[in-house]
Amino acid sequence: MKKLVAAVLLMGMTLSLAACGNTGADSNEAAGGANEADSQAADAEGAGAGDEESSQAAGEEGQSGDTFTVGFDQDFPPFGYVGDDGEFTGFDIEMATECAKRMGKEVVLQPIDWDSKDMELESGTIDCIWNGFTMNDREDQYTWSDPYMDNTQVVITKKDSGITTLADLSGKIVEVQKESSAQAALEDEDHTELLASFGDFLQVAEYNTAFMDLESGAVDAIAIDIGVANFQLEGREDDYVILDEVISSEQYAIGFLKGNEALRDEVQETLMGMVDDGTFAQISDKYFGYDVCTLKSPGPGQTEALVPATEAE
Repeated sequence: MKKLVAAVLLMGMTLSLAACGNTGADSNEAAGGANEADSQAADAEGAGAGDEESSQAAGEEGQSGDTFTVGFDQDFPPFGYVGDDGEFTGFDIEMATECAKRMGKEVVLQPIDWDSKDMELESGTIDCIWNGFTMNDREDQYTWSDPYMDNTQVVITKKDSGITTLADLSGKIVEVQKESSAQAALEDEDHTELLASFGDFLQVAEYNTAFMDLESGAVDAIAIDIGVANFQLEGREDDYVILDEVISSEQYAIGFLKGNEALRDEVQETLMGMVDDGTFAQISDKYFGYDVCTLKSPGPGQTEALVPATEAE
């Protein structure tokens, strides 16, 4: 009987020791797993912090201000276009390039689809829109520079078309650039009857196409900015004519993302310096034959306009 009890006790001790040993192993394994999880979490947190720091650094680098990216329509002479040498040129291009140089920035000329200009600006692809950009009726959509040039919307037609007034466009096919100032002017409530009188009202991506359509007879007239009209008709005055009756008058300015007053102020100050030392007038005379500037500066170095403001309009 004693031997039986001893055997039972011995077996119980063995099982107890075995159970204790297994519990310890499980605990160690669990502890190891917890430690590994903690380690992974710490690594992830560290990596996240590193990514955040990298992102912040990239953001700071992207906002370093060493470039000035100008959005423009490359098919809008004389304000922005591709020259005979294959390089971007034009009145606004030269103005923006000189402005960037004086601000100590590298100019980046970014051609854009005109109907995508807002998306380009909001995404940060460009810093501003500087390309014969009308501010009228858009005052609340952008942060604007002061207007630097007056402009009017006119109609071009063939000289032998028989069209001499806006009323003569009744039943005719009129074409504009999509999202242009001419389109906006004709679709304004002040021109409801005029627009309704057209036989058709077409929009194209660029004015080069519109002029080809006019030349081929596919359209009867083009509504367009006066500056572009004069540039396109140079040397072709015997074939085409600009109607004396204008559609509307407007002003050009530089458009920045709404709220970006810091960059606007920097550009505005630099632009006024170009007015004061005569650089604006020189570039203007190169493309228009006179000073189109409407900016007024009280500075002692202010240049006088080459023609009265009424003639510039």
